[in-house]
Amino acid sequence: MKFVRFGPKGGEKPGLLDSAGRVRDLSAHIPDITGATLSPETLRRLSAIDVATLPLAPEGARLGTPLAGIGKIMCIGRNYREHAAETGNDVPSEPLLFMKATSAINGPYDDVAIPRGSIQMDYEGELGVVIGRRAKYVSQAEALSYVAAYTIIDDVSERAFQRDRGGQMTKGKSGDTFAPIGPWLVTADEISDPQNLRIMTEVDGEQRQNGVTADMVFPVAELISYLSQFFTLLPGDIIATGTPSGVAAGMKPPAWVKPGQVVTIRIDGLGEQRSRFVPDA
Repeated sequence: MKFVRFGPKGGEKPGLLDSAGRVRDLSAHIPDITGATLSPETLRRLSAIDVATLPLAPEGARLGTPLAGIGKIMCIGRNYREHAAETGNDVPSEPLLFMKATSAINGPYDDVAIPRGSIQMDYEGELGVVIGRRAKYVSQAEALSYVAAYTIIDDVSERAFQRDRGGQMTKGKSGDTFAPIGPWLVTADEISDPQNLRIMTEVDGEQRQNGVTADMVFPVAELISYLSQFFTLLPGDIIATGTPSGVAAGMKPPAWVKPGQVVTIRIDGLGEQRSRFVPDA
């Protein structure tokens, strides 16, 4: 199943994509798409619905973030060797974790706001892993059974805020709108191997990133198991699994995203998101 949330910001309704790619309204069956929706029991119930019986969403309806009530956005740094090299960093010996504020969550086609004082706006196309049930101290062998769905996430970054303003990475990663998610939430049964997906990013049509998840230093199962040793993963939590090479910071000279430019990210089976970068109000 491919879940979406459609409608105006703050007033989204739950939906499903049908086989023709049309949005169908699920609101008669669930109030919203949340961590609770992703339980195995609820997913089984929803999968039994005849999608053709669901009403169509209004033509051209906005798609919002496909998951409401996200608890944690856990991000993994330098999880592709070539990306670590292009930014002048070593590959970590253990997964490098940082968190992204949930106030950064943004729709897959909504504008990204360039903060006041920004001089180094960047993108990071990433595979997002959505947890479906409570996970604590899980093994790598069982880790993928805790995944409910996959999605696209852009770990938007302001590199000067991240690297030059003291402290850790949070303030360069957590600006308002710095986490476009979606367009779809694709249930795990539709993704046979999360380590066999291509990630591509373009800026104004120019290809910047072209990587495969097979190149992750720490694959999805290892990340889930590792994080669950330190804290509990809850339904609706998202892991942003790292970005391949090709970010603006790695280019010579760096090609920071400018106002008016559009960043497009595609991942096999997960659709495409597009974000126009605009000055913050």
